[in-house]
Amino acid sequence: MSTTTTEALSATTLLRFATAGSVDDGKSTLVGRLLHDSKSVLTDQLEAVERASASRGQDGPDLALLTDGLRAEREQGITIDVAYRYFATPRRRFILADTPGHVQYTRNMVTGASTAELTVVLVDARNGVVEQTRRHAAIAALLRVPHVVLAVNKMDLVGYQESVFAAIAEEFTAYATELGVPEITAIPISALAGDNVVEPSATMDWYGGPTVLEHLETVPVSHDLAHCHARLPVQYVIRPQTAEHPDYRGYAGQIAAGTFRVGDPVTILPSGRTTTISGIDLLGEPVDVAWTTQSVTVLLTDDVDVSRGDLIVPTKDAPATTQDVEATVCHVADQPLTVGHRVLLKHGTRTVKAIVKDIPSRLTLDDLSLHPHPGRLVANDIGRVKIRTAEPLPVDSYADSRRTGSFILIDPNDGTTLTAGMVGESFASPEPVKDEAEAEAEADGWDF
Repeated sequence: MSTTTTEALSATTLLRFATAGSVDDGKSTLVGRLLHDSKSVLTDQLEAVERASASRGQDGPDLALLTDGLRAEREQGITIDVAYRYFATPRRRFILADTPGHVQYTRNMVTGASTAELTVVLVDARNGVVEQTRRHAAIAALLRVPHVVLAVNKMDLVGYQESVFAAIAEEFTAYATELGVPEITAIPISALAGDNVVEPSATMDWYGGPTVLEHLETVPVSHDLAHCHARLPVQYVIRPQTAEHPDYRGYAGQIAAGTFRVGDPVTILPSGRTTTISGIDLLGEPVDVAWTTQSVTVLLTDDVDVSRGDLIVPTKDAPATTQDVEATVCHVADQPLTVGHRVLLKHGTRTVKAIVKDIPSRLTLDDLSLHPHPGRLVANDIGRVKIRTAEPLPVDSYADSRRTGSFILIDPNDGTTLTAGMVGESFASPEPVKDEAEAEAEADGWDF
């Protein structure tokens, strides 16, 4: 790559986006078409796809194979794992997460969309909005993805009828709006034929909006997290104790949000001790200021007790610490999550013991109603939980910070991820309820 090209790419913005949809809606074909038609596929990759397609008796290259990399995916013709792809156009750079459509792989969709600024939800024009479409819309709203694209695929199989597209777009938009999705853009496409993916369709002259790529290149993207609540989760304490640095004590981590400056008064949470930043090291060099996503080492004026899992925050903008966490969650494990369940809660770099005190409600995706006190959540359920932690945690609302407002619940026996959680309200607020029949913990360190 030439120096000029490198400089041009560094000046463009970055968009992280994910694809989602039901089984056989054409997600991988869309992604393959997007990569192919935007000239983002290497010659050897295309040749490998052509050979694989020919071995399966297909006349032309199956572009879905550009993203379905696992052997099981190619054999079954489905997407199982999240496939990440990186590509660029002269206008923007992209990180793409192609997520599975099967219900049992919803956990992968949560993973792929958790850092996305945009989600493309595909719908088969012949089937319209189905349960999995609603589930993916709900997850996009739960994860606070600011932009959602409804791609009504396989328009060629319904005769490119505008009425079919309009009915699906209207139903989905009403549903997603009720969930609180702030922006929805509907685009009629045929991923197989290439209509409205990169190039405008010659057969749908009734549609005057952008193609998928045009929308991806022009949708507003805000990476300005420098003005958010400043948060630095401590990952590692650096003490070289060498002749050159006998007294060096630094606290290393990646800034989750906001900006830190030398001289800032800061508080260490959850202990609440206060001090001042005396220095910031970035890539081995001292700097006066550091901001979101930079990995830094912070030096403090006072010799306070700081360890992995602590959170460094501005004293004037410190979150409250609590042992009672209320959140909306997506349960991703095969084993149910029940009231009284003993778990580990991982928040940032800190992991603490916790107990599920109550499950006030489960979301019914068909009509967005809340099923009260279900008692448990099973795989792919979305619901509200109340959790009591063994130690205080400094948590933000997920609406304020996707990084420090999120957590996962882990099975303490085998380390399995059980649930992905977002602190605070999401779609709706269930009515306050009194705790019912809570399982009392045994005297084994879980009684708190």
